[in-house]
Amino acid sequence: MFHAILFYFFAAVLIGAALGVIFSRNPVHGVMFLVLAFFQSAVLWLLIEVEFLAIVLVLVYVGAVMVLFLFVVMMLDINVEEVSGAYTRYLPLGVLIAVLMVTELIQIIWFRSAGGLSEAGFAATPEGYSNTKALGAVLYTEHVYAFEIAAVILLLAIVAAITLTMRKRPGLKQQDIAAQVAVRAVDRIRIVKMDAEKPDSGGQP
Repeated sequence: MFHAILFYFFAAVLIGAALGVIFSRNPVHGVMFLVLAFFQSAVLWLLIEVEFLAIVLVLVYVGAVMVLFLFVVMMLDINVEEVSGAYTRYLPLGVLIAVLMVTELIQIIWFRSAGGLSEAGFAATPEGYSNTKALGAVLYTEHVYAFEIAAVILLLAIVAAITLTMRKRPGLKQQDIAAQVAVRAVDRIRIVKMDAEKPDSGGQP
């Protein structure tokens, strides 16, 4: 019963965070809601004893959110000084999200240490079981093609992100590789012929 209550609570917070990402007009608020959404997904995975995926989600995606925020600042031309100066405006929301995350972690740790999984009717994993090994065995055998397709899609996303940052803007200097390769010595060096001048008898030029 308590396990179900935790699940529905975390799922409701996850849905609310996802809606916050969609409907937030401020990119800073959107990033904070995205961090909360990733964290809720990690907590749900912890509930079903998938610790590896939960840790990967927190370390990779939550860490990559800072890079996402950087791309948002670059592509939307946000005034960074103005955002940094208004730090106190975002402090209450950040503190609320942090307190919520800490509270959920405490609940998960307390629930698992109290033996709530066995009382809820979930089968305990055998000793020496590794969900990382089991995940790798399934991922690289049954779903290897889907894994490779996902890798190609991520590669295309990286190329698209680089292309967006290299768009033409006023005052942006770009290299013309073809013009640099096709340049000739005649276009870069000019030899000027002039008569030699003799110094005056007084030793002054």
